[in-house]
Amino acid sequence: MKDWPANVTELTSHLRTLRGGAPEVMKAFAGLAQAAVAPKALDSKTKELLALGIAVAIRCDDCIGFHVKAALQHGATRDEILETLGMAIYMGAGPSVMYATHALDACAQFEAQKAGQAAS
Repeated sequence: MKDWPANVTELTSHLRTLRGGAPEVMKAFAGLAQAAVAPKALDSKTKELLALGIAVAIRCDDCIGFHVKAALQHGATRDEILETLGMAIYMGAGPSVMYATHALDACAQFEAQKAGQAAS
């Protein structure tokens, strides 16, 4: 399986390059993202869990990493992530089962990373 924390760090670097090369597009995308995740009727944790479910259902590995990390940062529990993955599997069928394992792996790695930082 992937090293999810390293993957997110590497992608973040590539995204910086993309922002430099396509600043108008990336600024517009960032504005869209900020508007979408802003807590209103749904809190930020719920929105990140929704994004994770969609990422699994549409089979976007890189999205899985970012949204697992964000869901955990917003206080999502492993049980909430598992329930979200159940919904993604229901909506996305067999391929989503396989991508749900990616999300579980990412969750375990980010939790371990956080535990390591707390111990430092």
